[in-house]
Amino acid sequence: MSLFSFRPTRRKSTHSYHEGVESLFKKLEDKLKHPLKFTTKRSFEAIVFLIIFFAFFGLLAYKMTLPKMLNTFMQTSYHLLLETVFYIMAICVLMGAISKLLIEFGVVRLLENMLRPLMKPLYNLPGVAALGAVMTFLSDNPAIITLAHDKNFNRYFKKYQLVSLTNFGTAFGMGLVVVAFMTGVGFGKGALVGLVGAVIGSIVSTRLMQRSTLKAYPELDVPIADDTNDGDEQQITFKSEGSVFLRFLNSLLDGGKDGVGIGFAIIPGVLCISTIVMMLTFGPSGENGEYMGVAYEGVPVITWLANKVNIVFDWLFGFKDGALISFPMTALGAVGAAIGLVPRFIEQGIVDNNAIAVFTAIGMCWSGFLSTHAAMLDSLGYRKLIGKAIGAHTIGGLCAGISAHWLYMLLTWIF
Repeated sequence: MSLFSFRPTRRKSTHSYHEGVESLFKKLEDKLKHPLKFTTKRSFEAIVFLIIFFAFFGLLAYKMTLPKMLNTFMQTSYHLLLETVFYIMAICVLMGAISKLLIEFGVVRLLENMLRPLMKPLYNLPGVAALGAVMTFLSDNPAIITLAHDKNFNRYFKKYQLVSLTNFGTAFGMGLVVVAFMTGVGFGKGALVGLVGAVIGSIVSTRLMQRSTLKAYPELDVPIADDTNDGDEQQITFKSEGSVFLRFLNSLLDGGKDGVGIGFAIIPGVLCISTIVMMLTFGPSGENGEYMGVAYEGVPVITWLANKVNIVFDWLFGFKDGALISFPMTALGAVGAAIGLVPRFIEQGIVDNNAIAVFTAIGMCWSGFLSTHAAMLDSLGYRKLIGKAIGAHTIGGLCAGISAHWLYMLLTWIF
C-alpha cells in the first residue's frame, strides 16, 4: 500500500516541477519580447536619481568650487570621526557598562517597581511596561521589541497596547547616552529639563497611537494570549550566577562590548547624514566670506530657510539661530548623527541650556524613529499601522521639544 501511495505523490511533484520550468521560460520569453516593459521603471528611477544627485552636488560645487567642496566633504567627515564619533563611542562604552551593572545588581528591577504605578494613569499600559522604558533608556529602541516578543512580558498587554510599545519604547531610546553627552559638554541643567520634556512627548505619542489604532481597528481591544511556555524567562527575571566579583567584572566587560556595538552603529549616520546637514547649515569660514576648503563649511540653505520663519521656531523652541533647526531634522533619522552637530553649535556660541533642553527632549523622543518604526512594527506583524505610528510619534516629538522649552522658561522665571 505504501508503494501505491508513493507513486501519485511523485507524479504530482514532477508535474509541478515541469509547470514551474514552463512558467520560468515563459517569463523569460516575455522579457525578451518586451524588454522595455521591465526596464522602464528602473531606468526612470535611475534618471531621476542622477538628476537630483548631480543637481545637489553641482550647486554646492558651483558655490564652493569643486576642489574645495570635495575637500570640505572629506575634512568634515574626518573631523567628525575623530572629534565627535569617538567621543560618543566612549560615552556609549561607559554607559553600556553602567547599564549592565544596573541590570545585574537589581537596580533596573527596583526602578521598574518604582515606575510601575505610573504606567496605567500616564500611558494606559500595564505596570510591566516600565521595564521596557528603563531598558530602552539604557540601550536603544530595539530593546522594546525584544521584550515585546517575550511571552512572559506581552501576556499582560492587550493587542493595541502591545502595538503602542513601538512609540513608547522609541521615546526613550539612547536616553542615557543623550543625557550623558549633553551633561558632558556642560549643559546638565538643560539635559534634565529635556528629559522631562521627552517623558511628556512619550505620553502624547503613546496615547495618540493607542487612540488611532483602536479607532481604525477596534478588534485589537483584546488581551494577548496567556501562553508563557515559549517565553524567555531569563530575559525578564535577570537571574545571576557566580560570585559578586565575577558578576561585576563580567557585567562591566559585556556592557562595554554592547556599548562598542552602539558606537559602531552610529558611525554611518554621523559621517554621512551630519556631514551633509552641516554643509547645508554653515557658511564659508574665510574672513571675507571666501571658502577655504576646510571642515564645517558649506552653503547655509537650511539656515537661510529657517531664518525666514524663525519667529515660529523662536516661539515654539526658543531657537535664536535658524541653524539650530538642523538638530531636530537630523534626529528624525538618527539621534547619534544629531548629537554630532552639537559640538559645532557650541563652537559658534549659538546654543544655551534652553536649546540643549529642546535637543535632549526631541533627540530622545524621536531617536531616529523614521529609520526604525517600520522594521519594529513589521517584526510585530502590524505593518498596516506604520503610518499611524509615524504620525503619532512626529506629534509626540514636537510636543516634547515645545514642552521642554516652556518648562525651561518657567523654571528660569521661578528661580
